[in-house]
Amino acid sequence: MSTTNEYAPFNLTKSIRQSPPLDFSIPYSESWLSGKHILITGGASGFGEGFARRWAAAGASIVVGDINEKLGTSTVASIRLETKNENVWFVKCDVCDWDAQVQMFKEAVRLSPHKGIDVVVANAGIAGTDPMQMPVVRNGEVQKPNLKILEVDLIGVMYTSHLAFHYLPNNPGSLDCSVNANPENASFKRDRLLLLTGSVASLGPIANQPQYGTAKHGVLGLFRCLRGSSFVQGVRVNLLCPYFIETPIVPAEARLLMAGAAYGKVEDVVEAATRLTADSRILGRSVVIGPKVRVKQEDSGDWKFVGFGPGEGGEEKAIWEAYAEDWEDSEVFTRRMVVLLNIVQKARGWLGALSDIVKVFAGR
Repeated sequence: MSTTNEYAPFNLTKSIRQSPPLDFSIPYSESWLSGKHILITGGASGFGEGFARRWAAAGASIVVGDINEKLGTSTVASIRLETKNENVWFVKCDVCDWDAQVQMFKEAVRLSPHKGIDVVVANAGIAGTDPMQMPVVRNGEVQKPNLKILEVDLIGVMYTSHLAFHYLPNNPGSLDCSVNANPENASFKRDRLLLLTGSVASLGPIANQPQYGTAKHGVLGLFRCLRGSSFVQGVRVNLLCPYFIETPIVPAEARLLMAGAAYGKVEDVVEAATRLTADSRILGRSVVIGPKVRVKQEDSGDWKFVGFGPGEGGEEKAIWEAYAEDWEDSEVFTRRMVVLLNIVQKARGWLGALSDIVKVFAGR
């Protein structure tokens, strides 16, 4: 029996245009990527290379941004040869350098078949020995620490995201994101997506890697904030949180500590990213990608590990949704802010749309 004092949650998922929880049994087609123009930072190796290779094969045009010119050039040449897709380019970029990122975005627009960017993947990241807990003292003075990991993995992502919120809404011919999009309809293929690469370190502590953990927590915070307001610009924001995956970013000491443990696979990260990118119905969702295991779901909703091999029964999974319930309840500030954002979006109406069109043709 309910009472007048019974608490009722303030669910804002519809107000922020968030799509329903992910159902990985629903099929999607990577052909939905065809015709999209995609900018990927950190695209010369690892996840970024995997994204570029698969998406180019599906008919997307790709700009690979990376600081490693030699590797980036050879990666693009390899992708072109393998996929027979000539619309794949390399642009050298240090993501910590604001001016370099500005030039990368401008070049991505210049190279675009339709002179706009449909998808921005903020993927560049590094790891390594972290000096945070190892202060260096010279002549009695503590020296300034090297915060390069934090700068690349968080500040670089913030720069990329900031630029994305200029270029995505000003993308000619693209549509506002919508949970009612039909990606099989050609007119819905070109929407606007910012895809962030976080980590399992976004979700919990990572020993002896405070910069990396801080940065990836920051990327998660960025995602959780942006997905509550990005609908105003018609941009959908999704997040990848890979577990330890065998890529160049995993340093030797981490591989030693992980000896005997199960790694995730690059192909599973690429599969998750492809679904989040190709399916324009997915708005404001994050996934964790880990080792492929077999599990059974209990009546409580919890998943029970049953083994690795097909003979163990259960369901094989490597991709899981995280932070699915953020907006199913909200406190008063957020609730009132979302209401205000919806009023702003409605007030812009045709005037706002015309203003955006004028900016595009004015080159702003």
